[in-house]
Amino acid sequence: MENDDPECKPTELPCTVEMESIYQNSTDFILLGLITHPTFPGLIFAVVFSIFVVAVTANLVMIMLIRVDSRLHTPMYFLLSQLSIMDTVYICITVPKMLQDLLSKDKTISFLGCALQIFLYLTLIGGEFFLLGLMAYDRFVAVCSPLRYPIIMSPRVCLLMVLGSWAGGSLDGFMLTPVTMSFPYCGSREINHFFCEIPAVLKLSCTDTSLYETLMYACCVLMLLIPISIISVSYTRILITVYHMSSAEGRRKAFATCSSHIIVVSIFYGAAFYTNVLPHSYHTPEKDKVVSAFYTILTPMLNPLIYSLRNRDVAAALRNVLRKHGFSRTLQVGHVPGKC
Repeated sequence: MENDDPECKPTELPCTVEMESIYQNSTDFILLGLITHPTFPGLIFAVVFSIFVVAVTANLVMIMLIRVDSRLHTPMYFLLSQLSIMDTVYICITVPKMLQDLLSKDKTISFLGCALQIFLYLTLIGGEFFLLGLMAYDRFVAVCSPLRYPIIMSPRVCLLMVLGSWAGGSLDGFMLTPVTMSFPYCGSREINHFFCEIPAVLKLSCTDTSLYETLMYACCVLMLLIPISIISVSYTRILITVYHMSSAEGRRKAFATCSSHIIVVSIFYGAAFYTNVLPHSYHTPEKDKVVSAFYTILTPMLNPLIYSLRNRDVAAALRNVLRKHGFSRTLQVGHVPGKC
């Protein structure tokens, strides 16, 4: 008996071959996801979505607090607001597509979409590299030259720091994205990742990319060395200054003002070191995806939480906003038109 159904059954070999042929001839890529065949995709969706909501909310609240509270109108918090902006955009590049793929059978991403994801990812991660280094310099000036701090860290200097961070990150994106997407991808279109990360994409190329990967490795190491050098020199000088302080209160304030930044730097650069510095022999697709998830999903959530929980000024600004909001709502509820 003939099958009148125009759609192929999943078990039929011709259908499978035909679909593979379509994907290979297409310019689209297929993202296999964080876990290739998840047993409980709904649970993974719930966890990732919760982290995404917390991360975006926490960063937006941080930006809002720094903007509305005059006590936070300082160079340190201006730089911190830029970090929150980068983290917000950063997590929005990868996670929404990841969540969509968890619920949909169509896990494709267009060639242009993949290129855009690579460019924005490189721009933001590069910008964050430089910004964290410049934030360490800001802490160095605040601790070691407190009287000259308002002069050295003027609004113009802060603006140049931010623009330099964005420009440095975008330069990395403009250099690497066109080269990566110019390679011919004539075989499988399945990217064993949850977003278009360059090493995972290059594995699909049907030409030798070893020279480009070596040059990219050198570029990434250089981009890491510049901010790490600034951070190392800054905190070495801070430790020397703190060591010579006679006041225990001064030491406590110095450590308090630097501890949050040290934690964020350790988390971010630790993951970046694994991804960009360790040789290929240490990498596996599973490890790469876990580390990528750590600094693309968890880090944008942890950064504002670390700064808010360990920072008295941010906590005080949040309490003031909540108190004012609660007080205004009390007035609105208690006010009855026509009565005194």
